[in-house]
Amino acid sequence: MVERERETETPPAGFLSGTFRSLRVRNFRLFVGGQLISGIGSWMAMVAGPWLVWELTHSGVMLGLDTLFGSLPILLVGAWGGLIADRFDNRLAQIWTQSAYCVVVLALWALVVTDVVQVWMVFVDSFLLGIVNAIDMPVRQSFYLEMVGPEDLTNAMSLNTATFTGTRIVGPVIAGALIGVFGVGPVFLVDGLSYLAVVAALLAMRVSELRPRERVPRGKGQVREGVRYVWRTLDLRLPMLLMLVVFLFAYNFMVFMPLMAVRTFHGDAATLGSMLSLFGIGSLTGALLMASRASRPSISRMIALAFAVAGLSIALAVSPALPVAWIVLPFLGAAYISFPISGNSTLQLTSAPEMRGRVMSLYTVVFLGSTPIGGPLAGFVGQHLGPRIGVAGGAAIGATAAAATVLALRRRRRASGSQ
Repeated sequence: MVERERETETPPAGFLSGTFRSLRVRNFRLFVGGQLISGIGSWMAMVAGPWLVWELTHSGVMLGLDTLFGSLPILLVGAWGGLIADRFDNRLAQIWTQSAYCVVVLALWALVVTDVVQVWMVFVDSFLLGIVNAIDMPVRQSFYLEMVGPEDLTNAMSLNTATFTGTRIVGPVIAGALIGVFGVGPVFLVDGLSYLAVVAALLAMRVSELRPRERVPRGKGQVREGVRYVWRTLDLRLPMLLMLVVFLFAYNFMVFMPLMAVRTFHGDAATLGSMLSLFGIGSLTGALLMASRASRPSISRMIALAFAVAGLSIALAVSPALPVAWIVLPFLGAAYISFPISGNSTLQLTSAPEMRGRVMSLYTVVFLGSTPIGGPLAGFVGQHLGPRIGVAGGAAIGATAAAATVLALRRRRRASGSQ
């Protein structure tokens, strides 16, 4: 009976034979629908948040500090988020985290509309969102396998990323228009309410059709166990180290973009919105391209994408005028999104099932927890040396890390050949 229900509710097979194949799973379709609505709100807030800090301080350093406070909890407690993913029901955990997102964002909206907001309040709000994110990300990343299974993991991740990045095309434009007319307040209201769509999708799922992992029992030293597991597994250690350097130095996009929009190209909130939208068009294209690939992700693909991010970032840094930057941004967006998709899939498919939550929590620490260091550093460089130098310098360091990873792989191959 269940199989018949699945068949009647499944879209046409031709539509799902390639790029969109994981959408044949009802639970995943619900998940993507919720993320679509929430993603629009999130990207609106990603314009409004930095713009609010800029209006309050007119300081690139403060932009970097806001990024720091948003990411610091992930650095501090992110590894424990993986334990929650390994020990508890991932669907129920996300219902709690999405509800918490809603409450925290609506609190910032209330501060803005009552005209009492100060920059330290924005920092506190960012810190609270960071705490929620430290739990939500490893739980959400581990949940993909429960919805679609290993055969469609990369496809599902790519499609969900395409949904989120596709909303980047719409969200920033809406935010720029709203900010220009009404200010940042309505943007935070829309973002806060949008999380309820994800809660509704999670509640509507058929639990019987999920593929839950065996829960890891409570024990001592489980976080340290996860760190040791990643370090002693070379196929996990190398991609993790590459991502650490690239994310730390070459992924400070939200720090540099407001500075480039205002100081480099002499624009306003609409300029920032247009830049993020073009970046989002490229990200959507890149995510769909990743979804269409049937091959297993690998460290070699990650290296190639790291070089692409570095080269395109340098091209953006040397763009002489805004129209040139508009040309570069879609290509940069495609590389920007493809690199973490490839890295995330590589880690998930390489790690043991009972360690996956902790491995993904370490990925979260690397992906977002590196920002407390990279964000303020990028803000300082952007403020005092200019955003062009900041973007190009970070790209050069990322390219160096990719080259070092190539050398490490060659040494491993030579060592294997000599045995």
